[in-house]
Amino acid sequence: MSGVRVVAEARLWLGTPYVHQASVLGVGCDCLGLLRGVWRKVLGPEPEAVPSYTRDWSEASGREDLWGAALRWLAPAGPDLADGDILLFRMREGAVAKHLGFAASGASGPTVIHAFTGHGVVESPLSTAWSRRIVARFRFPFEG
Repeated sequence: MSGVRVVAEARLWLGTPYVHQASVLGVGCDCLGLLRGVWRKVLGPEPEAVPSYTRDWSEASGREDLWGAALRWLAPAGPDLADGDILLFRMREGAVAKHLGFAASGASGPTVIHAFTGHGVVESPLSTAWSRRIVARFRFPFEG
């Protein structure tokens, strides 16, 4: 398994509408649903049930729930950005990390494949605005 396979699977989701808490290719997903769908395709069954969550994730409590789950189930990424890296974003300074996407290579440079409100699953340039929000990088825990 490689990041190339992860990116290929994530790109199959492009155009999937944004639906909060969903994870169905072509029907609807949010950013976590995209990760879950790609996980199922490349690794198999999900390792834990995902509890219901609100759109603000754990902002009110200040708990890093998404980051905690990433630490439980994903592997740390290497020092250099690579295709298939899972990027964890903090959308506002001081807020919890609550968005994620997959790093990919595009014709004009690095991109991120992610799902967000009003856009569904898209592949966007990994611009300075997105890059500065990255707080952690992970990879799927491939064996071998």
